[in-house]
Amino acid sequence: KTLNPQWREQFDFHLYEERGGIIDITVWDKDAGKKDDFIGRCHVDLSTLSKEQTHKLEIPLEEGEGFLVLLVTLTASAAVTISDLSVNSLEDQKEREEILKRYSPMTMFHNIKDVGFLQVKVIRAEALMAADVTGKDSFNFCGSKYHSKSDPFCVVELNNDRLLTHTVYKNLNPEWNKIFTFNIKDIHSVLEVTVYDEDRDRSADFLGKVAIPLLSV
Repeated sequence: KTLNPQWREQFDFHLYEERGGIIDITVWDKDAGKKDDFIGRCHVDLSTLSKEQTHKLEIPLEEGEGFLVLLVTLTASAAVTISDLSVNSLEDQKEREEILKRYSPMTMFHNIKDVGFLQVKVIRAEALMAADVTGKDSFNFCGSKYHSKSDPFCVVELNNDRLLTHTVYKNLNPEWNKIFTFNIKDIHSVLEVTVYDEDRDRSADFLGKVAIPLLSV
């Protein structure tokens, strides 16, 4: 019940060159019991912002009225990375030599917290559960036709690092072909891989999960 809301929420994103530097923000009016109303949208082009500095932005909403006030900070972080399966840094001989040097016995005590790193290749999923029922395909008990589908994306988590794949729409056998690289600080950590169904109007639906202790790898 306000036209001048204050959220004061902080969101941390990992920025990857392959995805570009555009953040798309949409604003909605929440309606209980029916579809939310669209209020407006805006875009933030991160390539125009200097790094290691906090920027206060006042951005007018497109397709609506008013503006958003944001604080945006770009800072370097080498904790995690993501890339396409076709770009595997471990296959680069120079990269492999740097890694071997980094974890050689001679440098064992340079950084006690840097135990190692983990690379996870998220290739695909098969025979996922259908979370959405729309369109026409299979018959229900009343004789009507419905099409069962999901819009799956995959979340990979290690400790406080959380990375996502893109969403593959209307597919129960999605292919993501992404590589996630994490720094390991505790060999007793557990890698969690969860698949969700994207739903714009409400929270994502859970489709399945796998937990892998690092000691088992």
